[in-house]
Amino acid sequence: VQLQAYGGGLVQAGGSLRLSCVASGRTFSNYGSSYGMGWFRQAPGKEREFVAAINWSGSITYHADSVKGRFTISRDNAKNTVYLQMNSLKPEDTAVYYCAADRTRLRSGISITEIDFGSWGQGTLVTVSS
Repeated sequence: VQLQAYGGGLVQAGGSLRLSCVASGRTFSNYGSSYGMGWFRQAPGKEREFVAAINWSGSITYHADSVKGRFTISRDNAKNTVYLQMNSLKPEDTAVYYCAADRTRLRSGISITEIDFGSWGQGTLVTVSS
């Protein structure tokens, strides 16, 4: 599975960005809609942290408290793409954002734990200026 994240950039505080993550590869071509997806981020000098996740069907989502009400994860299985809509951005949202695919096909429920995600994209940098 290959994951390509894009959409990062420089934005002023209070602004919006939408990140996209496109999945490809044999497994995803056949079973892409069967895997949950997540977004994580890593700020300079900090450990990577969970941001949001969505289950394989899109019926369940979960957002970290720090972004709840501002960020929204969604997916378009026909396009093998997951999105992260980020509104009301704050300087503390500055980080490299990574998308990841769940290791488990058709997982019951949702995972927000890094170890459960087996494929990772290269990351896209989001910089929020004050």
